[in-house]
Amino acid sequence: MLEVDAVDAGYGPLQILHGVSLRVDAGEIVSLVGANGAGKTTVIKTIVGLVRPRRGSVALGGERIDGLSPERIVGRGLAVVPEGARVFPEMSVLDNLRMGAGVPRARARERQTLDEVFALFPRLRERQPQLARTLSGGERQMLAIGRALMGCPDVLLLDEPSLGLQPSLVRTIIDTIQAINRRGLTVLLIEQNVHFSLPISHRAYVLEQGRVVLEDEGARLLDNPHVRLSYLGV
Repeated sequence: MLEVDAVDAGYGPLQILHGVSLRVDAGEIVSLVGANGAGKTTVIKTIVGLVRPRRGSVALGGERIDGLSPERIVGRGLAVVPEGARVFPEMSVLDNLRMGAGVPRARARERQTLDEVFALFPRLRERQPQLARTLSGGERQMLAIGRALMGCPDVLLLDEPSLGLQPSLVRTIIDTIQAINRRGLTVLLIEQNVHFSLPISHRAYVLEQGRVVLEDEGARLLDNPHVRLSYLGV
């Protein structure tokens, strides 16, 4: 469904990614984990068209998308939930969600998809008229995910969805990711918190200094000595 193949990328003279390859098959949850500065953000920007690869390719649904504009990539079926649960603070919850249905593939199903989002996040149904800036951090994360789902994507990319959330809300986000995956949505999860990401991932990659250094099933990576020492301190 999504494939990054031998990608080099960076900014000006600075090269950040060195031959990065990863794939996300249809129906999978795949995690890309790494510490701050490992290059995760550059991987995201390369996938969504904000950074052009210097070498290699990015494909969505078997068709190359590197070189396309971000809006065309979104139109092809990729949705992104950015780090920090960024929403439109002066717009209502309902209008934020409707913004997500702006792509042509989603307009005809807007009402049905909205009902599905409210079924996932009943709290958003209750807060439809509220301005997004009045929501709690956890509610904003729900809204950001719901807005992405309104685009009826084939692949959902989540960037650090557990960042800044209390443990009970992290559990809610985990349950939501698994629920939407069971419905058939393919998920790429970019996450530093391996306790959050690896147990729910079919497969995972470890990124260090712009290079993929490990790949395995999520649960197996959680038991990997290198991962345990580098990310868990044990």
